[in-house]
This record gives sequence, structure tokens and C-alpha cells, in this order.
Amino acid sequence: MGSHTERSSIAACIASVVGAPAAEVPLDEDDLRAWLAERALGLVPIADAAAFAWPGPWIARRPARAGGEPRAVVMFGVPSGPIWDPAGTTEEVLDGMLVAPLDLATWPPVFAGEISDGTVEALVIAPSATGPVVRVDAALARAGRGLEGDRYAAGAGTFASGRPGSALTLIDAAVLEELAALRGAPIDHRRNVVVRGTPLNALVGRTFSIGAVACRGRRLCEPCAHLDRLNDGGVLRPLVHRGGLRADILGDGTLHVGDPVRAT
Repeated sequence: MGSHTERSSIAACIASVVGAPAAEVPLDEDDLRAWLAERALGLVPIADAAAFAWPGPWIARRPARAGGEPRAVVMFGVPSGPIWDPAGTTEEVLDGMLVAPLDLATWPPVFAGEISDGTVEALVIAPSATGPVVRVDAALARAGRGLEGDRYAAGAGTFASGRPGSALTLIDAAVLEELAALRGAPIDHRRNVVVRGTPLNALVGRTFSIGAVACRGRRLCEPCAHLDRLNDGGVLRPLVHRGGLRADILGDGTLHVGDPVRAT
């Protein structure tokens, strides 16, 4: 028990709560958030965790008996008590967190063979965070980085580059058409790849290919206040759960307009 760090004890407790092998749960905070998001989950901090009670598992941080450094423990019940203490802790609760679904009404799981193929209708890059986008016929995809010429490949985007799901963004052409019809003008969606025919939400947590380039869906590319401001409002709510997909690029290659998109 004494060999646990704070991060490894948190990962071990999350593995216990979600029923996953502990070795699969990332220690890095950004990687952990992405890992949970692939499962439509997130970590929610608990106010006044020392008095918190829950008829299910939640995670508390308590001082370790050896050294007093914070370590995680799985709590359960009303009132709550520890049901698994991987690092050996005292009874003092410093704070806590709950593994919670991102959305209670989620889409049903889809098998890879049931995900329809699609086609790349447009490729879009933006050299700077708020600058105009440029449509291109082809773009060089760099593993772990993004598209050559795009702000995220250069580390100059609005949000941090290099995190899981930051390399590539995709959006459904049909969603853009619907929103453009409602607004009377196209929106500045700022996604890299416009796809028709593939249900992008079903690619979260899956590998897929764009032409010859292997990718992995990491989480939904939900709309944000930044995107809403760039479009003078009115796009945040219509794009909830329909804002596209964030993906990793797994190998270098070139994307082309007209490439097939296939779950693998």
C-alpha cells in the first residue's frame, strides 16, 4: 500500500468505481480526463466532502498513515465509509470527487460494423487562433500534432495543443447545413474535417481512418462560448452534442477532400 502516489491511488480508485483494470487508467490529469470522456464520464468535485453521503461509490482524499500525504480511497453509503483504501489512510477527509456521467440521456452504443462510412467534404485550417479559416484540397496530418498549417499543429490555438483529442476536429456536414438554414448564413465552425455520412458521435473511443490516415476518436467536440462569440451568438445550444468529434492522429499521412471515413 505504501508504494502508491496520490495520482496512482486516484487512478486505482477510479478503476474500482468504473470496473476497469487499474493499468488502463492514466495517471496524467489531461489523459485521465480524455479517458473518462471516452466513456461519457467526468470527475465532479464534492463540496463539504467530510459531510458527504451517497448511496454509491465516490472518491475521497485522506492523509496517508505513512507520511500524511493525500491519497485516494473509495467511499460508499449513507453515511459513507471506506470500501477500498489502496494506500492506507487516516479517517480525515480532505476533499472528494464523484465519477459522474456527462449526460444522463446518452446515445446507445453502436458496433463498429454498424457505423456507416462517410466522405470528407471539406478540409479547413486556420493559421491563427481567431484568424480566418482556409479551405484546402489536401492537408498533411502529423501524428500527435495536427494538420500542417493549422494553429493547433503550431501550438497557437485558443486551447492547449498536445492534449488527447487536440490534433484533429471533425464535424457533420448535415449539421452545418441545418444550422446555416436556420441562421440564413453559414457558421464559422472552425473544425478541420467536414464529413458526410458517418455518425461522428459513434466514433468516440474508437479507431477510424480518413483515407490512409489512422485516427482515434477521443471525445465530442462540444461547442463553447468562444465559438459562440465568433459567430455573434446563437450556435451554442443548437450544437450541443452535435458539435463534432475531437480525435488523435495516429500516423503521418495526407488527407484529401473525397477521402472515405471508416470505423476500424
